[in-house]
Amino acid sequence: MIITQTPFRMSFFGGGTDLPQFYEEHGGAVISTTFDKYCYVNVRHLPRFFDYSTELSYSKIERVTDVNDIVHPAVREAMKYLDMREIRLTYEADLPARSGLGTSSSFAVGMLNAFYALKGKYADKRKLAEDAIYLERVLCQEAGGLQDQIAAAYGGFNRIDFKGDGWDVRPLILSPDRKKALNRKLLLFFTGFSRFSADIQTSTSRAIKDKTAQLLEMLSLVDEAERILTSKTELSEFGRLLDHTWRLKRGITSRISTDSIDALYEKAIKAGALGGKLLGAGGGGFLLFYVEEENQPAVRKALEDLLFVPFEFENGGTRVIFYDPESWELP
Repeated sequence: MIITQTPFRMSFFGGGTDLPQFYEEHGGAVISTTFDKYCYVNVRHLPRFFDYSTELSYSKIERVTDVNDIVHPAVREAMKYLDMREIRLTYEADLPARSGLGTSSSFAVGMLNAFYALKGKYADKRKLAEDAIYLERVLCQEAGGLQDQIAAAYGGFNRIDFKGDGWDVRPLILSPDRKKALNRKLLLFFTGFSRFSADIQTSTSRAIKDKTAQLLEMLSLVDEAERILTSKTELSEFGRLLDHTWRLKRGITSRISTDSIDALYEKAIKAGALGGKLLGAGGGGFLLFYVEEENQPAVRKALEDLLFVPFEFENGGTRVIFYDPESWELP
């Protein structure tokens, strides 16, 4: 039996510039972090007592004898890609899917990590990120950028740069005290609205040619955010920059935000938040705000109808937390 633990991510700056249609021409960069909310993938070989050879348990239960009959596209294509047979897979998570936290990519990374471990093979973080990108973007043909798979595999507070010939991950160097201070000033709320990010990403991809100026400005804000974080500049500037990048992003396509989300955002700003953003591709999910500590009670009161989710940054990325391989022979 193998159990993997893979974190979810929150992206602060540069979202949209990780789409190949943009970064292959202009370059791209994002600043993001993983935090202490995870998905767990449990994989073992299925004993040969049943009239099916594969059992999956996620939001649904699937039992099939032919891998091609699996409904879940990522599981189906990953099993074919790595020649996985006769398995039982279960998935559970601390936070809901389709909520803007890269949950599908965290699942893809964690599943691949578990599959490799079950086969007795080691896959490093870069291999897991590259395989997850290939799985989601090529095999499953899902629209979107590349940041989620990389963040889930590596973990930590990073700047990820994209260019035509590949990508690089560079941890941002923040003192422990500064990092904790930033963590304390960030509030996360669940709006209750869910959506499929691939649908929003498709709309964003179509808009790129018309919104290149906005995306170039969003890319430039990555450098500014890194300067703020790694210098002695007041962290409040980070909050104001979040507000700026959010207002740029929501202008890319009308599907990124909604009237309800806009109303919630403005309510938080009026209560004392310096800035914030809707996490992920848009359309719903989690709202993140930068709020000085003296104003946090007022912001939480203003958004009391939403679920508040405390969190802390994490650094580990995907990991195998239980490893007990089984002897298994091909039938």
